This record gives sequence, structure tokens and C-alpha cells, in this order.
Amino acid sequence: MRDLDELVKATAEFIADEVLPLDDRHDGDIDAAGGEAVREQLQASARERGLFAPHAPVDCGGLGLGMVDRAAVFEASGWSVFGPMAMNINAPDEGNVHLLDHVATPAQRARYLLPLVSGAMRSAFAMTEPAPGAGADPSALRTRAEPVDGGWLINGHKWFITGADGAGLFIVMARTSGEPGEQVAGGGATMFLVPAGRAGVEVIRHIGTMDRSMLGGHCEMRFTDVFVPDDDVLGGVDEGFRHAQVRLGPARMTHVMRWTGAAQRAHELAVEHVAGREAFGSRLADLGMMQAMIADNEIDLAASRALLMEACRELDAGGRAAKSTSIAKTFAGEALHRVCDRAVQMCGGLGVSRDLPVAKLAREIRPFRIYDGPSEVHRWSIAKRAVRAVEGSRS
Repeated sequence: MRDLDELVKATAEFIADEVLPLDDRHDGDIDAAGGEAVREQLQASARERGLFAPHAPVDCGGLGLGMVDRAAVFEASGWSVFGPMAMNINAPDEGNVHLLDHVATPAQRARYLLPLVSGAMRSAFAMTEPAPGAGADPSALRTRAEPVDGGWLINGHKWFITGADGAGLFIVMARTSGEPGEQVAGGGATMFLVPAGRAGVEVIRHIGTMDRSMLGGHCEMRFTDVFVPDDDVLGGVDEGFRHAQVRLGPARMTHVMRWTGAAQRAHELAVEHVAGREAFGSRLADLGMMQAMIADNEIDLAASRALLMEACRELDAGGRAAKSTSIAKTFAGEALHRVCDRAVQMCGGLGVSRDLPVAKLAREIRPFRIYDGPSEVHRWSIAKRAVRAVEGSRS
């Protein structure tokens, strides 16, 4: 296997040489940059450099990096908001690769995982629904799959499905037992593998969001009498929520990895700016208030990495890491936002302009406090675990 330090260095060079210029020229807007054509162009370059799909299993053509080893590579890719897409480590594909690698049958691996790893197709994870359906509370799931001869019929309404427009595969979470909000053993949900061309699959619209770097957008969808054969049940009937945990923790941590790269870039751009700008008789970098912002950014970046690595070590050891990934995601989501916000402030007028990439990075990173679970839901979960632990120790 390629030396990790060399892989990180090669990733940084690829991002600087080929990806960042395109990203900055189009202000991080993937559609303005060329959409699918740009993905294919950049991914071809990543393949030539031996950087493609570093997280994916070796038997499918990836480099097989574990969570700890991924961190520096993914961070280097995150210097550009197009970087993860260029290396095929972007959400939601990266998380779906991890899920399929651990849960899919051999036939499902051949049909769906191999083309996903190779970049021949993109994917989406269809879970979130309009109110009163599933969002931060997955037990509210309303999309339903009913058994029919040879398989299942799915009916439901989804939205904020990242990457849906142009995806070749949807992993659809649907209720197969119980009622929304009802406590059912295992949660009563099942994951289904649904090719995009299947009758009844409809991408209704792109939902306009503040971020612009995600290929395929964040879409509203409808599934109407969509037939799924039994062979395309992923992981077992009524086991969807249990198997989804395989995806959730690692996917949250790879988000942290990528966005740490973006925040580090914003920070370094801001430090460079204040080190070269004079006001009030000295460099901005020599003023106490500016130094406080620089120091706070350094602290937030270091703490985010430390919490990330603690969770990644637990995941690599085979643990579920529910608590550590929730803590790392919550802290990093807010800390990296603070880093970018300070970077904007340090750059003054340029910080809110397109003349510097700082404004773009702040814009793109803000939704991370909501995506993959809002900070408030993670705090609720962390607190519940702490209370249970104390109560358990007293019993």
C-alpha cells in the first residue's frame, strides 16, 4: 500500500494543481463549473495519480484506508469544496460505499458497490421526509414498503436527498412494520436498493440551499408504487435502522475530516491577510484582538482533530462509537463554523467578497451544523447517555 504521508502530500498537490483553480473560479458552485462533466474530468485525473477512492475496499479497486488513516487524506481533499468529489470520497457516496461494503450481499456488491467505487455512477441515501415524516427523529418514518409477490412496493415522499439528481442508485429507508412514532422492536424500517430508472421514482425539484458544491443538489422526491425485488433488500427486513448505524458514525466523522480541511484553508487565508495588512500603525496580526481570533481558531482546529481521532480509533477497533462520534460531530460542526466566521471577520470587506475564498468556505460549512443531525439533537442524545450511565452505576 502507498505510504500514508506520501498519499497526503500527493492529495494536497492534486487539489492545488487541478481542483482549487476550478473551484475558486466558479465560487464553489458545481453547476456553474460544469456539473457531471467536471466530476468525470477531475475523477479521471485522480485515478491517474493513484488517489481515487482511498476509503473503498481493496477488492473493489479502492485503497482500503481505515478511519484513522483516512483523516489526513480527507482533510487534504477538503481544501477545495470540489476536492472530495474529485477523489470519490464525497457525501453521500462515501457513506454509501462504507454501508454497502459492510452490509451488501455478494450479488449486491457486484451490482451496486463496484460501479459506485469506480465512479461509474453516483448514489443517494433517501431517508429524510417532509413533516410530519422522518427528519432528526427517524422513528417518524412514513414512507412505507408493502410486501407483494416477489418483492415490495414502496410509496413515500422524501426531501433534502443529497445528490439525488443524476444518481444511479437510491438507498431508500421505508417502514415495513409498525406506525410512525410507535416503538417497534428494531424500529420497523428496512433499507432498499432502488436503481434510478425504476418506474415510480421521481426527482421533483432541487431545494434551493445556501451551499452550492454538492453535485446533484438536495432534492425533493416521490416514490410511487416502486417495485423492489427481494434480492434488493439491503441487510434484512425490519433491520434498516440497525444497519444504518454502520453508516452513520463513520459518515459523520468523514464530514468532520473534509470540513476541517476547508476551515484550515479559511484560517490560513485569513492569517496571511492580517500578516500583510497594516492599520492603526501596525500589522493587523500584531493587534491583540486579531491575535485572540487567530489563537481561538488554532484551538478549535486542534480540538476538532483530537475528538475526531478519538472517535476514529474507536471505529477502527470495531466499536459503534455512538457517543464519541456524536461528541466529535457536534463540537466540530460548531467549532469549524466559528473558524470560518472568524476568518471572514479577520479579512474585513474582502472576507465577504468573492475576491477571497473565505466567504465561500463560510457559506458551504454552515449547513454542517444541521446535516447528519442538528447539534441540538446530538446534545440531547449525549445528555441521555450521560444520565443513563449515572443511573446504571447506582443500581
